[in-house]
Amino acid sequence: MSRASLIAVAAVACFAALPASSTTPRDAESAQNLERYLAGLTSLQAGFHQISTIAGGDEAEEATGRLYLQKPGRFRWDYLEPNAQLIVSDGVNLWLYDQELDQVTVKPIDESLAMTPALLLAGKASVSEGFTISDAGSQAGIDWVRLVPKRADTDFVEFRLGFVRGELRTMELKDKLQQTTRIEFSDVKRNARLANSLFEFSPPAGVDVIGTPRR
Repeated sequence: MSRASLIAVAAVACFAALPASSTTPRDAESAQNLERYLAGLTSLQAGFHQISTIAGGDEAEEATGRLYLQKPGRFRWDYLEPNAQLIVSDGVNLWLYDQELDQVTVKPIDESLAMTPALLLAGKASVSEGFTISDAGSQAGIDWVRLVPKRADTDFVEFRLGFVRGELRTMELKDKLQQTTRIEFSDVKRNARLANSLFEFSPPAGVDVIGTPRR
């Protein structure tokens, strides 16, 4: 799976997950606020600006696009710049379409997401066993919540969700190589009605298809 798709499914998992139990009063309050936000979330659409940096702070990648999320288990990431790439979960399969390579990769969700936090989105694991939740303080008007996967075999070692006045605005993900990805959301719309067609995908004629979808 490409790095873009790993980031996408890991990020979406955070939208779908309910927090685990916490150990301090501040952690408990942050977990309750996060639970309240996520429990009331049925859909989300937003623009995003994604910046990845390698260890040491050097910028590695930058991208922009648009996200659509529909519980349970469906999401769409449209990467528009600098390279067009589409990542779609239809609830059964995960599709990755790289227009530059003229190639589609598809995997059943339980196979493709089994080793990432997005298994929570697919309903394959106990949420309470998945993350340790803690308050990460406030900075520049953003209230941060930290999520650490309890499993050691995930690609990402830490997530931070940033809220402004109770609404999600920023997400940070850190992987095992200490590369950090920051995703800033704009034009956020919660619980708007989304067309089912957003979460449907058929490979364009003539492209190479790698993998076999589950029917």
